[in-house]
Amino acid sequence: MNWHEVTIKTETPAADMLCAMLTDHGVKGFSVQDKESFQEFLDDKDGKWDYIDEDLMGLKNCDTTVTFYLPDDAQGEEQLSGIRAMLSELRKDTAFGSLEMQIGSVREEDWANSWKQYFKPLPIGKRLLIKPSWEEVPKGNDRIILEIDPASSFGTGQHHTTRLCLELAEQVLQPGDRVLDLGCGSGILSIGTILLGAKEAAAVDIVENAVRTARENAECNGITPDCYRAYCGDILEDASLRETLGGGYDLITANIVADVLIAMSGLFEGFLKPHGYLIVSGIITERADEVLNVLTSAGFQKLTVQEKEGWAAALLQR
Repeated sequence: MNWHEVTIKTETPAADMLCAMLTDHGVKGFSVQDKESFQEFLDDKDGKWDYIDEDLMGLKNCDTTVTFYLPDDAQGEEQLSGIRAMLSELRKDTAFGSLEMQIGSVREEDWANSWKQYFKPLPIGKRLLIKPSWEEVPKGNDRIILEIDPASSFGTGQHHTTRLCLELAEQVLQPGDRVLDLGCGSGILSIGTILLGAKEAAAVDIVENAVRTARENAECNGITPDCYRAYCGDILEDASLRETLGGGYDLITANIVADVLIAMSGLFEGFLKPHGYLIVSGIITERADEVLNVLTSAGFQKLTVQEKEGWAAALLQR
């Protein structure tokens, strides 16, 4: 298997926090280069060295960077999408530095086209076929076509978290249902639920580009604005946005990360009608119990938990 080497520039005080956030996106290991740590090494009075290589001394003036590796396949490209969206939001906080990202031999400005080689038509569940606009529908297809162009937003269906969400949604969705998609990314989940029979959907993301992409994808799938609303904002901080979204939803999908799901746990019930369903995903398996314990403590009943290659998704009911 080939791998992408991904390097992100940051600031020393923010490096540990950045690594923690990347862990929630499935990154398993890091190499951190930091001039301050190297200076501490040089200042260590108990050091037992006679000579330090000249190349190593170059670390005295290096940038602080976090480097990690992702597989050069569809899963890796989906992880990159999520990480790019996360970095876009983090750049609003100057404490994290530039967050400039370099991806192996692939220049960042070429990324938008380079990932397309991995995005092929993909059947999900019993009824959907996910496909990008540049691919043809396979001959003999009798599935519902969900055409999605994610641009720089997370959500092509290739990643296990997205697939698990759509499969769980198909199990419980009823014709005429109202759906709320939190952390919508490309809009794939909310658009998919409408194509499966939902009456309307509201989609929310903190990244403006994701909201714009979701609206464009909804239009490409013949979904009109009267049954698809997309908002940019943070429901944790914005009470007016929560009021605008309202309540009485039959289903919430939240494919985000563990820490955000935990922070949102007290808000889900207010959006749902009695006995409504909640699907959460974007959770690395090591943190699945932590998230589910918080949600059950908030009054939700755990119905189903599915795992795939280190990722977990769960279906709960109010």
